[in-house]
Amino acid sequence: MINGSRFPIRSGNWNNGSTAGLGALNLNNVRSNSNSNIGSRSALENTRNNNSKECCQCAIEKDATTLAIAKTRIKPLDASRGCLFAEIYSFDNLIKAAYLCRKNKTTKTPTLIFFNHLEENIIQLQNELMWGMYEMSPYHHFYVFEPKRRLISAPNFRDRVVHRAMYNVLEPLFDKRYIYDSYACRTGKGTHKGADRAQRFIRDVEVGYKNAFAFKADISRYFSSIDHAILKELLSDKVKCQRTLTLLFYIIDNSPCEARGVGIPLGNLTSQLFANIYLHELDVFVKHELKAKRYIRYMDDFVIIHHDKQQLQKWRVAIEHFLYKDLKLKTNSKTQVFPISKNHGRALDFLGYRIYSTHKLLRKCSVNRIKTKLKIFSERYAKHQMSLREIKQVITSWLGHAKHASTTNLTKKLLSQTFKRD
Repeated sequence: MINGSRFPIRSGNWNNGSTAGLGALNLNNVRSNSNSNIGSRSALENTRNNNSKECCQCAIEKDATTLAIAKTRIKPLDASRGCLFAEIYSFDNLIKAAYLCRKNKTTKTPTLIFFNHLEENIIQLQNELMWGMYEMSPYHHFYVFEPKRRLISAPNFRDRVVHRAMYNVLEPLFDKRYIYDSYACRTGKGTHKGADRAQRFIRDVEVGYKNAFAFKADISRYFSSIDHAILKELLSDKVKCQRTLTLLFYIIDNSPCEARGVGIPLGNLTSQLFANIYLHELDVFVKHELKAKRYIRYMDDFVIIHHDKQQLQKWRVAIEHFLYKDLKLKTNSKTQVFPISKNHGRALDFLGYRIYSTHKLLRKCSVNRIKTKLKIFSERYAKHQMSLREIKQVITSWLGHAKHASTTNLTKKLLSQTFKRD
């Protein structure tokens, strides 16, 4: 038992022939397995580790040189914990991961296949992880076209379970290190809270200094530009569990990318984790080195609000230098410094809204998209190709986004549209 987790029974046959060796284990036994073996040994036996509760080398004392090097690094996130890898492969964590992966995909074929033999599949994954035999399956590639054309690389369902199991354990540890104003892929954050926070920053600057300026930037082809060597170094600085690092590195090295050693795929849950870890270095630089007070980041989009345009220009130079030198990233052509004002400037276009100190508006492209969708839905409904329930789901989702902006008249106009059938 590790951390209250339940492990399957695995039989190591003591009555094998003389050439069987220590590795002769039945790796596909289910927990109900029974046999007439003369004896058995624990599947967690590790001849290099005297701690029976650990499966890797986390708890083994390092030599003096390693300790001296470690002192120069940031204290690992798991410094006061046991073996992270044991937490990842625990039966309860893998089961939890499987059910989270099934959410909103209960009728998909890969989900049904995996859940048809759920316990056996979980035990198989657990064994593969424990014994270093886990191998990823090929990715499924497809394109999405909203808000723009993107290539999505979706992992196999069982690989998604492993990714989620890792995420369940690692994300809460990293989240504690993130700055308050990082809003992507974090519990209790998101686009709406990020937009509200940006508006508050604009309002605070206008109250204190009358004029507010924004340095608005995002990273050019961010996911495709993440350097594997830098990402691995960042992970090594923050995680001491060697088998967890080995699994992380395996996922990084075997995920599809456009160039060797560069890029992580869109569609991976682990990619969300890696992307936040990578740009957390920018967050630390901006907050602790530049001392910028009103800074917000949502994945690769970030904003600094300030009353001094020249100061923002200086920060822009420093940030672009840091990104290129330390993270091998570049900002895109839309990056700029500008005044935020309805009369003598423009809105801050951020997180789906056009933001002023007094109100928020929807992006024009967002309004045009919903108008186009409703027109298409009307035509499909008339031809009996779509139901009112499906239309309602899309409209309800859009209203959830629109209610955070000043859209009363627009909403009334859109909802007044009627759907008729021939």
